[in-house]
Amino acid sequence: MKFQRAGVLDAAMVEAMTHLAYGKWVPVLGRLPKPMTADYREVVRHHVVELLVNDSGTVVGLVELIPQADHWLIENVVVDPAEQGKGYGSRLVQHAEELVRAAGLQLIRLYTNKLFAENIALYLKLGYGIDREEPFKGGFLVHMSKGLG
Repeated sequence: MKFQRAGVLDAAMVEAMTHLAYGKWVPVLGRLPKPMTADYREVVRHHVVELLVNDSGTVVGLVELIPQADHWLIENVVVDPAEQGKGYGSRLVQHAEELVRAAGLQLIRLYTNKLFAENIALYLKLGYGIDREEPFKGGFLVHMSKGLG
């Protein structure tokens, strides 16, 4: 496995993989999840999008980060549904943490929908704490963070 930075030519693939992975949440939410509404041509230009590529050159997942002055925000973690259950989600989050440390920072944040219980469980397992809940489009976002010091 290796990581590589997504570029403009990867935008359509990033969008397709994101839609595929988040499709299961549409019936749960009754609407499109936020990552399914993003303009990925802009995302790959302005955010850090790292692709997880297997040994045969296939992208199996990605993590999207937004650098801030004192922390980085994980905006999106995606694993191809056919590749889920192999630890790739954890590896993507760990890679995000490595990038934050390399940037000289010691705080990483993320948020997820409260209805995405399996995501919250994964982040708790990886050492993230719940900071707060915030109303969002008839539901709640769960904001989480982890100190990397």
